[in-house]
Amino acid sequence: MSELAEPGHVDALLDQIPSLADKPREVAELSGGLTNLNLKVTTPRGVFVARCSRSDTTLLGIDRAAEHANTIAAERAGVGAPFVEFRPELGVLVIGYIEGYTYDNDDMRKPGALARVAEACRTLHSGPRFVGDFDMFSRQRTYLSTVTDRGFGLPENYGEFDERFRRIENALAVKAGPTVPCNNDLLAANFVDDGQKLWLIDYEYSGNNDPYFELGNTWTECQLDLDHLDELVTAYVGHHAPDKIARTRLQAIVSQYGWSLWGFIQAATNDFDFDFYGWGLERFEGAVEEFRSPGFRRLLEAVQ
Repeated sequence: MSELAEPGHVDALLDQIPSLADKPREVAELSGGLTNLNLKVTTPRGVFVARCSRSDTTLLGIDRAAEHANTIAAERAGVGAPFVEFRPELGVLVIGYIEGYTYDNDDMRKPGALARVAEACRTLHSGPRFVGDFDMFSRQRTYLSTVTDRGFGLPENYGEFDERFRRIENALAVKAGPTVPCNNDLLAANFVDDGQKLWLIDYEYSGNNDPYFELGNTWTECQLDLDHLDELVTAYVGHHAPDKIARTRLQAIVSQYGWSLWGFIQAATNDFDFDFYGWGLERFEGAVEEFRSPGFRRLLEAVQ
């Protein structure tokens, strides 16, 4: 157990936060959260989630002030949990607890699920603009500099695919549309179903971005197949759009190649009981498979 998660430390921390200080108080750790300790806190005034930072956010490019502002914007859009309190000096963001069912990858394959995912994404994307932009091409350069400058572990052949990565960047720029407010980290576990609608949680990496990065990141992180890609993009756009399907698949490669470095940074900088290097390697190998695919050139042509 980390120092942050020890009961005495948690109680002392929560006592400093007005929205969570009331007694009697019940505290339970929520699963997930590799860069946060997420606590469900039940008090006489309500049920909340305290997101307590526990990673080196500087190396990972996390802006807690932007997360705070974008959490409020997502609430206004109608898909984010209610904002309650932000205590930057304590590294804590407090939001309302959403009573519902948290998705896993299998849930994304159920009939009708991707249509609901597309609807939730459209709602977020049409909401208030976020603070800051998110560009995985820029972030990948920063992450790679961090890894190489600090001598962190990296697959020997990582740099062999940089030219293909830049070809994707150039191809996507040809017909780039306007950016929209994106979560940028919509794993299955960041969808919560309350029985009526899907809520989108966790805005650590939020920023204005290409909406098809959002879809591509979700598609690849949830380990969906090509039929699911077609279904997701068609539901989002409202009609079959081969160019948007190609764009989403390319952005999925961008996601894998860029986020793999996040895993390598985490592997070198914390001692959590989690195989971050293996996590990063899995995404790198997924990107390599796509880079080497016979259809890679066709994808580039389709988006231009």
